[in-house]
Amino acid sequence: MSNTSLKPADIMPSLIVSDVDEKKIDLVDRVSDSPWKMIVVYRGQHCPKCTAQLNELAKMHKDFKEAGVEVVAVSGDSHEQLTKHFEKIDINFPIYFGLTIKQMTDLGLHISEPRSDAETDHPFAEPGIFVLNEKNQLQMLDISNSPFVRPDLEQLLGGIKFSRENDYPIRGTFIK
Repeated sequence: MSNTSLKPADIMPSLIVSDVDEKKIDLVDRVSDSPWKMIVVYRGQHCPKCTAQLNELAKMHKDFKEAGVEVVAVSGDSHEQLTKHFEKIDINFPIYFGLTIKQMTDLGLHISEPRSDAETDHPFAEPGIFVLNEKNQLQMLDISNSPFVRPDLEQLLGGIKFSRENDYPIRGTFIK
């Protein structure tokens, strides 16, 4: 599979995944009146860094909402793994499962294989954050190849607020 690596200002492609009730949804669609959307891709329930990030994001969810940003999270986990993860997370935003390897590749995410069966039973995406503006363009994106490299959520929120309040352009679009 080729890696299409989405670029800043690209329109986010449709991402069909499943919710906790196993209903298919498109992650790009808004379920609130927030004009912007942030899609957080996490490694899966096996990752303590992801659990910490999701719990931190839950504490900041109101701040993101007040800034006009709808927040969702998704992984390549199964329904059973997502259900198990609820034992470790206390979230107040939608979380989804079933991100496919093709979707991970199309998003330009780095994909890892488990180190052992104790970790998980499938290849998984390393962390990624996609911030969509009201036109579903990639206003901001962060893609990591390691669980240890993630943006600071306070700094990210500040950048989103600044961008929205000042009509800050999408950066990183220069083509030689």
